[in-house]
Amino acid sequence: MGTGQLGEETENGPLRVRTFFGLPIPAPHRAALGGYLAECAKRAPEFRWTPEANLHLTIRFLGHVEQALAEGIADRLAEAGLRSFQLQLSELGTFRRGRLARVVWLGLGSGLEEIAELAGQVEVECTHAGLEPDARRYHAHLTLARARARDGAGLPDLPAAPDLEAWRAEELILYRSRLGRGGSVYEPMRRLRLS
Repeated sequence: MGTGQLGEETENGPLRVRTFFGLPIPAPHRAALGGYLAECAKRAPEFRWTPEANLHLTIRFLGHVEQALAEGIADRLAEAGLRSFQLQLSELGTFRRGRLARVVWLGLGSGLEEIAELAGQVEVECTHAGLEPDARRYHAHLTLARARARDGAGLPDLPAAPDLEAWRAEELILYRSRLGRGGSVYEPMRRLRLS
C-alpha cells in the first residue's frame, strides 16, 4: 500500500493523516528492549507496554493534519541541513499524577542537548506551517508504557533496564500512525537523513 501523493484528495477533501516526527531505535536495541518489556508486562499488567516494533523517540507530534502539510514540513526539514548525533538511553522514569504513574519511560544519558536542538528546529517548521506551538517544553524520552486507567496506576518495582550502548541518530522519520485492532501501527512516510 502506497502512502499516497502530495495533495491526495478523498471524497471529503484533502487526505488527513495522524503523524509525528521521531527518531528510530536501532534494531538490536529494540530486540533487547522487547525482552525487557515482556518481563515488565508480567509484573505490571495495569500498563499497556509498547510493542517492540513501535519503539522510537518522539520529536514532535503533529496530530491529524493534511498529508500535504506534513509532507511540506518534511520537505523544509530535508533542506535544513539537520545534523546527526550520538544518543544513549539511561534510567527509568515516570510521568505521575500524585502517587500514580501514568507513563513509564527511559530517559537519555547522552544527546540531550542535540535532540532538544533538533526538536527546536522541527518546532520552528511546524509553527511556520501553521500548527499551534507545542505548549510543553520538549522532554526527550522513550515511552515504554502507559497506564490503562486514565488517572494512572501503582507501579511495582521493575527490573533494571538493559544497559545499551550509544548509537548515532542518522535519520529523522515522519511516521504515520494508524489505529488497528491491536493498537497503533507506525509506518514511515518519509526518511530524512541527518548529515
